[in-house]
Amino acid sequence: MKILYIVVRLLLGALFLFSSIAVLFNLVPEPEITGNMKVFNDGIKASGYLLTLIKVTELVCAIAFLSGRFVPLASVIIAPVVVNILLVHIMIAPEGLAVGIFVVVANAFLGYYNRSAFKPLFVPVHKV
Repeated sequence: MKILYIVVRLLLGALFLFSSIAVLFNLVPEPEITGNMKVFNDGIKASGYLLTLIKVTELVCAIAFLSGRFVPLASVIIAPVVVNILLVHIMIAPEGLAVGIFVVVANAFLGYYNRSAFKPLFVPVHKV
C-alpha cells in the first residue's frame, strides 16, 4: 500500500505541477473553447485574481505532494479545487471526466491513507 501511496501522490503532484506552471507562465497556448465552458472560463478570467489563486494553490499543493511533506494539509487545501474540477467536467465539459475522476479518487486515497492525521478533527471539543 505504501508504494501505491507514493505513486498516487507523485502522479497527483505532477499533474498539478504541470497544470499550474503551464498556465502561470503561459507555456501552452490556450485551446479554442466554446459554449458554456467558454462562459465559465471567461468568468474566471474576468475576476482578475481567481485563476492565479487557483493555480498558485495547485502549485503549492503539488510541491507538497511531490516532496511528501505536509501531504494531509495539501489534500485538505486542494479538496475544493478537486471537487470543482470534477463538477466542471460533469456539468460542462464531459470530455475531461476521466481527469476529474482521477483527481477525486487520488485525493480521497491520499486522505484515507493519512486518516490518522485527521482523527483529532473529529473529536468533540469540551467547553470549559
